[in-house]
Amino acid sequence: MTIQTGFLLPFVSFLPMLSAAISFCIGRKSKNNRNLFADAAAAMELLLLIIIFLFISRGNTLKIILPRILGGLSFEADGFRALYCCIAGFMWLSTTVFSEEYLAHYRNRNRYYFFTFLTLGATIGVFLSADLMTTFIFFEIMSFTSYVMVIHDEAPAAMRAGQTYLAVAVLGGMVMLMGLFLLFGLTGTLVISELTSACAAVPPDRKARLYLSGALLFFGFGAKAGMYPLHIWLPKAHPAAPAPASALLSGILTKAGIFGILLLSCRIFLHDRAWGIALLVLAVLTMFTGALLAVFSVNLKRTLACSSVSQIGFILTAIAMQCLLGEENALAVQGTVLHMMNHSLFKLVLFLSAGAVYMKTHQLELNSIRGYGRKKPLLMFVFLSGALGIAGVPLFSGYISKTLIHESIVEYIELLAEHGRSIAVMKGVEWIFLLSGGLTAAYMTKLFVAVFIEKNADAKLQEQYDRITPPMKIPSALALGIPALLFPIFGSFPDATMMRFAGLSKSFMNDASPLHAVSWFAPENLKGAVISLAIGAAVYFGFIRTVLLRKTPDGSNRYVDRWPAGLDIEDTAYRSFCSLLANISVSVSSFAACLPEQMIDFMRKTVLRPLSVPEEETCVSGAEHEKEEKAASFTGFISRGLLIFSIVLSAALLILLFLQ
Repeated sequence: MTIQTGFLLPFVSFLPMLSAAISFCIGRKSKNNRNLFADAAAAMELLLLIIIFLFISRGNTLKIILPRILGGLSFEADGFRALYCCIAGFMWLSTTVFSEEYLAHYRNRNRYYFFTFLTLGATIGVFLSADLMTTFIFFEIMSFTSYVMVIHDEAPAAMRAGQTYLAVAVLGGMVMLMGLFLLFGLTGTLVISELTSACAAVPPDRKARLYLSGALLFFGFGAKAGMYPLHIWLPKAHPAAPAPASALLSGILTKAGIFGILLLSCRIFLHDRAWGIALLVLAVLTMFTGALLAVFSVNLKRTLACSSVSQIGFILTAIAMQCLLGEENALAVQGTVLHMMNHSLFKLVLFLSAGAVYMKTHQLELNSIRGYGRKKPLLMFVFLSGALGIAGVPLFSGYISKTLIHESIVEYIELLAEHGRSIAVMKGVEWIFLLSGGLTAAYMTKLFVAVFIEKNADAKLQEQYDRITPPMKIPSALALGIPALLFPIFGSFPDATMMRFAGLSKSFMNDASPLHAVSWFAPENLKGAVISLAIGAAVYFGFIRTVLLRKTPDGSNRYVDRWPAGLDIEDTAYRSFCSLLANISVSVSSFAACLPEQMIDFMRKTVLRPLSVPEEETCVSGAEHEKEEKAASFTGFISRGLLIFSIVLSAALLILLFLQ
């Protein structure tokens, strides 16, 4: 049954934005009252989202169109969207509660809460959007409001990270808008529910343009998701941002990008093999590269940020398998949904745990925080639960989602073999999948051993760490402990818990009925987990303990960062290219801005020479001369800016006209 008037949908999107303004006003009078209001507003938002989820779970669909707001906003909720809105609401409530203690000694807390709630409203708007223009509007709002969360510290590292984040967001948004123009020109609609049939009706001679529009949209969504090679903002933004903001950036905002990629893969390019192959290539690169970067990292939050890149690769692999498996995509759909959900909750727990460490030590480098958690059982349990979950250890929730993704790869290999086609490439994909899982186990072991098992090389510092008990207040402990308890429960009873959530996503992802039930703890499924964990043990003991640890003169070991600086693609490629492009643009703009003046000067000296005033008769005071220089400088600046804008706009229009 479909309900055409879902007034709750825009309400749950705009309520956090209203709460942002109210919390800011309250915070100017009372910080404590502001904190209480923020907790209450986040709890109210989660309650409303749960009500929508319960309504949707009974087979209903909510829809509404607001024609007079921003040219027409439309909202829709189905099982998958309602589920992910609830996950977003839960994460925002947890991080809001944790922020009260974490931000106690920070400046600009009013600003933080203001932009955090604005980001929540925009994120909910993305997930509930019923057409791609609504998606784009909320996506861009989310990008700009979350930028303030990244630069909250205003330290040089935070500002540089924010610069990278904003550059990727703006570039991705511009490219995405171009893709929307092309897609609308081809199909005549941006309504998500109409895209599958509209794209299927595109004539064969215009399919290339459809792929181009999809690639442009994919660029914008992939940049937000943290997909390789657009992942550069993740390793920089997460260490710089406050821990609660890092949890949201990694756990939810990247999923807004994944949501867009799902729209492309499950609506525009439904069961498209060519799209699936291209996506699989990028997914494998993202999955392995992120894990490799995390192995080398010696910073707690940077390691978790690189881990996010890798886990996004796992999710993209599952989406690619949906395209390749076609009508037999049930396992891939279930793996996609559950690993998205798992990763969000894993990063909530792990980043808040990192925040608990940073609150007391004000350090993130592994050698500095070494041994901090040795006598802190609650923090140890919370971090261990997240680490075992993300590593895919049996009886934890990550094992369930990774098993489904692995099974979808194996299923596709069997289909290729049945049709007499080569399976060598897909076998390679399977082994990279298992290797990336092993690297995940290795770097999570590195973090856990460094923080909770080993002793700090500085004995006095270790004594100081041992005296810090308890590490968190009760509200913060609950914000970490409750989600950490879910991982073993979900992993031990998957059919009664996780698979019920996965079943809600059938309509959104065009899921076919599964061909068979999955025997979670059968030897063939445990085999994949065992192989990954064995690889993880080999990498940890054979590489991390031998190569990434260096003996010091006093006999202790230190973690060293051996990742070559020249392999940082942001500095070596992107920033260098942007600097070159900027210099060329400035030179061209300066020449174009000065050209009219040079022409007039040339005419004055030639054609108009008799009318000119002799140079010796002119008398300009120093003040007037300075005024003229400032005016010329300002005019030149305006000219350059307008010229650059005109060049970009003209190029965009020419491309659009050429492709029509």
